[in-house]
Amino acid sequence: MNGAQYILKTLQEQNIRTLFGYPGGCIMPLYDALADSELEHVLCRHEQAAALAANGYARASGRLGVVVATSGPGATNLVTGIADAFMDSIPVLVITGQVNSHLIGSDAFQEVDVLGMTMAIVKHSYLITSANELESTVIEAIRLATSGRPGPVWIDIAKDALMGEMTTKSVIKPTNSHEKEHNVDLTSLQNAVEIIKKAQRPLLYSGGGVMSANALDEFRTFANQLNIPHVVSLKGIGNPGLYGALNLGMLGMHGSRACNELIAQCDALIAIGVRFDDRATGAVKHFATNADIIHIDIDPAEFHKNKRVSCTLRGEMKSILRRLSTAFLSTLNIQPWRNHCRAMKHQKGLIPQNLSTDSNTIAGPEFLTALSAVKKTRSIISCDVGQHQMWVAQYVDFDHPRQHLSSGGLGTMGFGLPAAIGACFARPDAQVINISGDGSFMMNIQELATIRRHQLPVKIIILDNQHLGLVRQQQELFYQGRYSAVDLSDNPDFTEIARVFGFHALQIHNRSQIGPALDTLLSCQGPAMLQVHINTDSNVWPMVKPGGANHEMLEPEQFNGSAA
Repeated sequence: MNGAQYILKTLQEQNIRTLFGYPGGCIMPLYDALADSELEHVLCRHEQAAALAANGYARASGRLGVVVATSGPGATNLVTGIADAFMDSIPVLVITGQVNSHLIGSDAFQEVDVLGMTMAIVKHSYLITSANELESTVIEAIRLATSGRPGPVWIDIAKDALMGEMTTKSVIKPTNSHEKEHNVDLTSLQNAVEIIKKAQRPLLYSGGGVMSANALDEFRTFANQLNIPHVVSLKGIGNPGLYGALNLGMLGMHGSRACNELIAQCDALIAIGVRFDDRATGAVKHFATNADIIHIDIDPAEFHKNKRVSCTLRGEMKSILRRLSTAFLSTLNIQPWRNHCRAMKHQKGLIPQNLSTDSNTIAGPEFLTALSAVKKTRSIISCDVGQHQMWVAQYVDFDHPRQHLSSGGLGTMGFGLPAAIGACFARPDAQVINISGDGSFMMNIQELATIRRHQLPVKIIILDNQHLGLVRQQQELFYQGRYSAVDLSDNPDFTEIARVFGFHALQIHNRSQIGPALDTLLSCQGPAMLQVHINTDSNVWPMVKPGGANHEMLEPEQFNGSAA
């Protein structure tokens, strides 16, 4: 067996069934071996899209995503999708071909230093120059990608190593660099329990780490047992479930005013699987200043990185949450605080920005509120990046975090369509909806061909305001309305393009068309597209001024237009 055949055999033995990729010269031996393999290969039409499809596959399923590409531009085109996975802690295995080992370092055709180029966007990377190195490397790479804090791992393989015969066994032993399970410090655990017990105004703050740890059941048990009001980050949306007690919604730059003000009022903040990133905290020195903060995470690099906290609990999240739950025999005695949080949510929670009844113009929040009411409960929604992404976070309900696929840390335009493709292969039983903007959609529009080839029943919704909406909003509010490079009014008719690819496609301009259009879209058996024309000047409200404090959110009626 040669190196390429060994890789595919090992992937099958590790219960991996689907690869996303694009062939080329130096990875050709692997594609030759694929012809005799039972693995399913999904040919995307750009390597960036292949990486994002593997990313979406992993997000929707919790399993390892795998992407394959060739050397040079094949590898460089993967970088954005892999950086996206790294920022959001998504397990992806990257396999690229490299020039023959004797040519490495000679500036050979399509040679790029992949190891050096990708060091900052992967958990670990390998350069393989001999087939015998693969036996230990592939297994270790899979373990590294999926263990501890998940993330991408990259294997760059010289072409002659792919073609070379496997002649020995275990020439290179697996290293000890993989994460080990960490037992939580008992003193820290007791400290956390005491902070929670004495709190009169506690809040839970959860993020994507709950999903990454597959600790959703333990998290919900803990939250419901103590009955603590709960806020989420963008990646934590869905953690409380549709019927989670005291779910206050998303905090941060475009979160709810109730969440941001309650963070400022709380006296204990239990932060579970979060990074305290700037979009969530705003000006971090003003974030939760009255609270003792407990930070639970598997990665010690996150502790005190952005926000100093009172107590850190490092370890396997399921175990930590179980142990915290057993420390409390009943719910906390904080009923006045619960009542206050409910009142704040009712008073200052998000209200769909429906336009006046005499206007036929469609508002993005109104449309997405309607979609949320009619989509299937277990639908997977894959967002692109922009105003529509924030409106989805604000107005669409999710019962599980794996139903909401959104590029959090990197903010990758063009993420949504290939991620939806990945979700279709990960969850063929689910209704998969891609919500995009007219800017983001053009980033990976070529993947309509991938959808057509596999007849994936993706439902694409484009909220079309003929602008790069979030950039235009920032220019309007903080750059004195000096609009620069945001006009997309010369975009093509997306429905005509979709029909060429065999999609059922329609577009709407008026509010009265929302209900019938959604019924038509969601009832289609195959791929379908709905282009929704919305106001050009619609903004996402409320918002925190960049660099501002979260509790000082701006509303349209109070914004004074002062420059940043």
